[in-house]
Amino acid sequence: MKKATLLNSCISEEISKMGHTDAIGIGDCGLPIPKEARRIDLALCKGIPSFIDTLKVVLSELKIEEVVIASETKEVSPKIFEEIKKEIGDVLITFVTHEDLKKELKNCKAVIRTGEQTPYANVILKSGVVF
Repeated sequence: MKKATLLNSCISEEISKMGHTDAIGIGDCGLPIPKEARRIDLALCKGIPSFIDTLKVVLSELKIEEVVIASETKEVSPKIFEEIKKEIGDVLITFVTHEDLKKELKNCKAVIRTGEQTPYANVILKSGVVF
């Protein structure tokens, strides 16, 4: 049995296949996921699992060098934005419109759907390298 924090086999598989600058998305339960991206649906009910809990676990396994966030997140959901910044640390944040973020999801290897119901609780994580 896997010993590390991340137990979800679908997420673990996608992270293990990621190379430098590959992307994975994490979103709230309302985020439209394009057919081009693999959907990993974790949503059980309102708030479970939360966006931040999911982000924390993904970051425990994935080295990132950039995070793409909708610029609307800062204004509409400042608490989520501050929690994202706390979790990612000193990583480049690129702001795009929410509409552009949704378009960019088609380039993600996978998009993880959470039970989060906070507006704009969505990110795209771009993989870094560990060497």
